[in-house]
Formats: sequence, structure tokens, C-alpha cells
Amino acid sequence: MKALILYSSRDGQTRSIASYIANKLQDTLRCDVIDLLQADNIDLTQYQQVLIGASVRYGHFHPTLGKFVKRHAEQLNRMPSAFFSVNLTARKADKRSPQTNAYTRKFLLASPWQPKQCAVFAGALRYPRYRWLDRVMIQLIMRMTGGETDSSKEVEYTDWQQVERFAQEFGHIQYEK
Repeated sequence: MKALILYSSRDGQTRSIASYIANKLQDTLRCDVIDLLQADNIDLTQYQQVLIGASVRYGHFHPTLGKFVKRHAEQLNRMPSAFFSVNLTARKADKRSPQTNAYTRKFLLASPWQPKQCAVFAGALRYPRYRWLDRVMIQLIMRMTGGETDSSKEVEYTDWQQVERFAQEFGHIQYEK
């Protein structure tokens, strides 16, 4: 079987999660991992399953996610498909589910695509890698939400065991009969 894993990543953590999932599935599924920005002409009929992962920055997913989903919703809804979002709000345990994470809940409610599996993962805070304005804005947001504000630090909040469980579940989703 062949699976497609698409991702939209701004600073690389979502790409890392997508690659990790593909690596965990390599014994049971052949996975193509592709940046959503490069997926314009993708042929979904070549895949038995699709997983899309996307990060949130300043409260929004990259617009490419919405465009892709609208264009392919009918086909995505007919096949085993899954979605995961990555954001720093999910560093708090009570904001780490599709029902409790405002960004993910809002996306799913507005989306014509209804993935069969969904998860929310905490991202990574990479202050030294951010441009000056992003560093200052993210630092302000973190100060307001009780997060790390030391701009010399890099903090990875991703729960890799949660990601591994999600990967195992994705490897077992099936077509609805």
C-alpha cells in the first residue's frame, strides 16, 4: 500500500513530524512525504491513504492548506485520510485535542473535508532561528500565555509518543464500507 503525507511547515517542526510518521510506517506502508506547497499537480488516485499536517502561525494555517482541501475534498472524503495540526498552544495538555484546540476545531468546522483521524501536536519554539519581528511577536504571545520568553532558547514541546501512537492509528485506518 502507498500513502501520501503532505505537510505545511513554516519552521520545520511539522516537516519533522511528517517524516517521523513516514519512518514509523515504513514497514507497512510506502510513504511519499511532500511539502503542500509542491503538491499542486498531485494525483491522489496513486495513493490508498492521505495524511495532511499543517502548522499554525499567528492563529492561522498557511492558505495553501485551505486551497488544497477545497480542491480535493470530495476525493479526500472517499479515502482513508487523516489530519494533524502543529501549534504552540498545544504545549498545554488541555489544548492538545481537535475538540479543545481552537485552531484545529475552527479549521475542521469550516472544512469540506472530514478526515477519519485527527490529532493536535505541540510544536517547537526556535527563538534563535526566527527573524527579528517574528521573535518579538512570538515572545509577546508567549508572555501573554505563560510560555517561554527567553529569546536565546530553543524548546521542543512535541510529544513524540503521541505522534507515534497517531502514526500507528493512521497505519490502520481503512476505507469505510
